[in-house]
Amino acid sequence: MFKRFSLLFSLVVLALSSSAQNKQVKLRLIETSDIHSNFFPGEGKDGKKTFGGLSQISSFIKEQREQLGDHLILVDNGDILQGKPVTYYYNFVDTISPHVCAEILNYMKFDAGNIGNHDIEAGRSVMERWMSNSNFPILGANVYDTTTGENPYPPYLVIERDGVKVVILGMITPAIPAWLHEGLWKNLYFADMEEEARKWMKIIRETEKPDAVIGLFHAGQEPVVMLDKFNENASLTIAREVPGFDAVLMGHDHRPDSKTITNVAGETVWVLNPGSDGRLVSQLDMTFDLKKGKVVGKSFEGQNVKMNSYPVDQDYMATFQNQIDAVKDYTAKRIGYITEDLSSREVFFGPTAFVNLIHQLQLKISGADISLTAPLSFGNVINKGDITVNDMFDLYKYENALYVMELSGQEVKDALEESYSLWTNQMQSADDNLLLFKPRTEESSRWRLANFSFNFDSAAGINYTVDVTQPKGNKLNITTLADGTPFDLNKRYKVAVNSYRGNGGGELLTRGAGISQDDLKSRIVSATDKDLRYYLIEYIEKNDTIAPDQTQNWRFIPEEWTVPAAERDYEHLFHNK
Repeated sequence: MFKRFSLLFSLVVLALSSSAQNKQVKLRLIETSDIHSNFFPGEGKDGKKTFGGLSQISSFIKEQREQLGDHLILVDNGDILQGKPVTYYYNFVDTISPHVCAEILNYMKFDAGNIGNHDIEAGRSVMERWMSNSNFPILGANVYDTTTGENPYPPYLVIERDGVKVVILGMITPAIPAWLHEGLWKNLYFADMEEEARKWMKIIRETEKPDAVIGLFHAGQEPVVMLDKFNENASLTIAREVPGFDAVLMGHDHRPDSKTITNVAGETVWVLNPGSDGRLVSQLDMTFDLKKGKVVGKSFEGQNVKMNSYPVDQDYMATFQNQIDAVKDYTAKRIGYITEDLSSREVFFGPTAFVNLIHQLQLKISGADISLTAPLSFGNVINKGDITVNDMFDLYKYENALYVMELSGQEVKDALEESYSLWTNQMQSADDNLLLFKPRTEESSRWRLANFSFNFDSAAGINYTVDVTQPKGNKLNITTLADGTPFDLNKRYKVAVNSYRGNGGGELLTRGAGISQDDLKSRIVSATDKDLRYYLIEYIEKNDTIAPDQTQNWRFIPEEWTVPAAERDYEHLFHNK
């Protein structure tokens, strides 16, 4: 009787044990990307509260944690250390306190982060301070220290939940040298993403034996070769060409997407991108079937989830109220007075006081002969009256340094030819668009510029016309310098540009002017040690009252076509009719 009972008991235990080993595990991975320091709701020009970014995502994440517990995995895909005054303040003003970006992501219990190009733009010391303050790893599998040949940052993260092992491999676009001054990434090297993906996939498969591999890539999906050697956006290429990834989470290009592709091995790979500013998050649901403790089957489902319906997390706001107040005090500081309103809406159609103010300050700060700059804001307004630090973030969006470069007159013309070819359509009739728009389709009927407007450089210090009926190379006729002396294609001029442009960004100086990447460094006469916004603030504080330059030193021709076309395109661009 005892033996029979003992046998029955053993069979029950064995059955229960087998049942425990045969189970289904569901994990959910949430990705944020390109937040650009959109941490808190602000107040728009109309007095309405703006979208609160992570403050609203925090409510969503808390809801998810209540439902999923530790079956939730939360990752950020970079470009979080730049974009709004809050990160500028903790990057460069208050450098003693824990970095607010790390504090916020710690509060939300992120499992991993990734490096973005705008995180490096803050400088290596700022980036590594943020990393040291973070309670989670910031990944960088294709980043190497040139002095040691090793990865200074963790290449991947292993996450084990309920018997399932997931590996997240983090990489960044390698095109950093095309945009950023070497001093910002001293002793770092950024390797090709596809080559690194193959290398690390082999290591991960052999070493970790994972049940799923996720790529967390700060790179977009449309391949763009920068300066003939950097593949800026390799995410989709890797998803297709490097077997082993179950999903690739993208970022960098600010273009939301959610889809599957089939890779070269015939496997289905999810590809997700939540866009920018936290308006969406990417959600990947992973289901694993386990038998005797081993994964025998898995499936994935992805989607982007809108965050605008989630309320601002009030506990989150209370937690960071001291930081919010400190930043408000800093940005509210008066630095001067401006004699009229400035709007960036007209910058696409000719010279404006908005862009002229940047030109004006670049020339005065640098002492250069010519200034090149692009409109960095879309639809921003700086009102007549007292100017605050906050207004400088509307005027100048990025933390670029200011370079003075030596360029020939021909190189200045060729760089501008490249700019206006990205900017304007080649008009064939009076009914054509002035601006170069993307083709509209039934799926996307909105009017969208074909190229990024931060590459639409205009010039100050010279007088010229842009004939939009002509192809690239024949559009510009530069007549004189600002003082009336003839413009000489063969003469060398001192030209003020931002560091993004001076390092080859947008390829106006490389593809356009024909200057090699290696030669660009030799053309730099001087460079500021701080970002251009710092010097803009300093200059305005010193002079107090600023009267924006209304100089109309260039225009589109033929005006009988371009003037009415500009009016139509203004409506298309800002009202999307």
